[in-house]
Amino acid sequence: MKRPILLLLTAILLLSSSLPSSAQKYLPKTIQFKGDPEYSDQELLTAAGLKKGTVLTSAEMNEHSQRLLDSGLFESSSFTFNGVDLVFKLVPSTALYPVRLENLPLVPGKELDAQLHERLPLYHGKVPFEAGITDPVRQALEEMLAAKGIKATVVATPYTDQKLAQVTAMSFAIAAPPVRVGEISLQGVSQEMQAKIKPIAASVMKTDYSTENSVGNIERLFALTYANEGYAAVKVHAAQSGLPVADGDAIHIPFLVTVEEGRQYKLGTILLPSGEPLSLAEINKTAGAVSSSVEKMSIKGGVTLRTALLFLTGQYKSKGYMECVVTSHSHYDDANGIVNYALEVQTGPVYTMGKLTIENVADDLRTAMLSAWKLPTGSPFSEAAIHDYYASQGITALGRTFASSLCKFKMYTNIETHTVDVALHLERKP
Repeated sequence: MKRPILLLLTAILLLSSSLPSSAQKYLPKTIQFKGDPEYSDQELLTAAGLKKGTVLTSAEMNEHSQRLLDSGLFESSSFTFNGVDLVFKLVPSTALYPVRLENLPLVPGKELDAQLHERLPLYHGKVPFEAGITDPVRQALEEMLAAKGIKATVVATPYTDQKLAQVTAMSFAIAAPPVRVGEISLQGVSQEMQAKIKPIAASVMKTDYSTENSVGNIERLFALTYANEGYAAVKVHAAQSGLPVADGDAIHIPFLVTVEEGRQYKLGTILLPSGEPLSLAEINKTAGAVSSSVEKMSIKGGVTLRTALLFLTGQYKSKGYMECVVTSHSHYDDANGIVNYALEVQTGPVYTMGKLTIENVADDLRTAMLSAWKLPTGSPFSEAAIHDYYASQGITALGRTFASSLCKFKMYTNIETHTVDVALHLERKP
């Protein structure tokens, strides 16, 4: 019995001698990283706090491995050392999200990513749901704002895509103070358009600023104003101009709006997706009297185009195409100064009526309202049916109740089942 015990003890001693002691120091000839090619060896060395040619204990090797794990970018981090090669094995995290700027006056893109990467070697545009490098990124953004003279509190929160109903990004936003569109400088606006454009610029100032949307919103609003006046080929470019201005109330982001007006056009024909022209009679149903197509496309002409888009969108949505998008494609007849439009439709899926609930009413009134409801479960959903429901009860008892109440409703869209639940709500008029 003694010999097997001695052999076992010998094996244990040999095994323990091949592992690095927590107190013993070693000089690895190479430091290698395996398992995640997303990051270079130099990035990982810097993030782990390692330097080649440094003497390390096994405890220190473990600490450097833990630093990589603490970044939140890896599912696991381990190491092996054979007396020559120190090898870190990394398993990439599958729960990383792209960075989204909500209202920070910084320009997303390569330059900003490079600045963050300089501060945080493992930053490649994505961060974990919480902890890890998410907070250092938040702190770095605060420091960048401070360099621009902006003292602000930045918070990081998950961003949920409403259509996908899932978290798709980590959103970084200035929680305080509020951020708003500031002074708008105009360039390229003719004398004839000054009186119409300046009120538009004034209406945009002091609205909430959005890193993603403010530029596009300003450009669309100015372009629409010009289109209403017949400048169908106008080009509008908006860009942040100068440093943000912080006062006691908010941070104001100044903009420069440059306009290339082009020429004025008359409105020609508006073609439906089928190729058939959209008649003014059909547009009249939505907007009332409009100008004839031979007039200059002034305010009335612009309304004609917008109303045509609304009219066609309404036609599709009444059939349940709740995500329907109608766009117009312009075709210019420069010889005659006419612009024609072809409409294109992206229908999306059909949504059907889901569950109907009626809130804030007595049981007998709820029964009467349910009986009068004409949109059964499973039928193509139409928001117009709700408005018609409230307006079409006439001089009945239910109609008199609606006339004396504030008639409200809420819609709850389920993008997975393509259904819409409706909640009706009555309130006493003040």
